[in-house]
Amino acid sequence: MMPDLGKYSIYVLGAYGATLFLMAGLVLLTLRRGRAARAALKRIEEETARNGKG
Repeated sequence: MMPDLGKYSIYVLGAYGATLFLMAGLVLLTLRRGRAARAALKRIEEETARNGKG
């Protein structure tokens, strides 16, 4: 199933592993920041509604 990578297999697989690790980190960071932005927006909207502006 996996192609023969020869003597470079450790480097190729390491690069794939590092890429997957970094992409997973970026996805998690994006989800976390999105959640924080939604919470901040909700607070701002509630404050604006409470003050009668908008």
